Amino acid sequence: MYPEEIVIPMKEELTDNGFSELLSSSEVENQLSKEGTTLVMINSVCGCSAGTARPGVLMAVANATKKPDFLTTSFAGFDIDAIRTLRQHLVPFPPSSPSIALFKNGQLVHFIERHQIEGRPAQVIAQNLIGAFNEYCN
Repeated sequence: MYPEEIVIPMKEELTDNGFSELLSSSEVENQLSKEGTTLVMINSVCGCSAGTARPGVLMAVANATKKPDFLTTSFAGFDIDAIRTLRQHLVPFPPSSPSIALFKNGQLVHFIERHQIEGRPAQVIAQNLIGAFNEYCN
């Protein structure tokens, strides 16, 4: 598990911008049982999280016309139980962090894996997400 002093500022980049944390298995299950769309940013300490994933997600939310009903995040390597449960909802995709998932009525409808984040600018991540928001969000 990562040290809290490293993780907290990375969490706050999202939570300070309206994202709710999913910290436990029950919180994940409760969130995904809700009607509507839920964006889940699986946060991590890797450089692509800071360089493109978190900024891309924030850019998408700030600039989209249609937005998810719920903005959530959980931290790989720190929020262990929540991530384990989230990954059960991401099958058939292998564990990937950072990654970004969009659920509609509890069903995975869009997923961006780490290999789709690495080496791409935040603007590309944002455009990918805005396209998914336009398709699945009200």
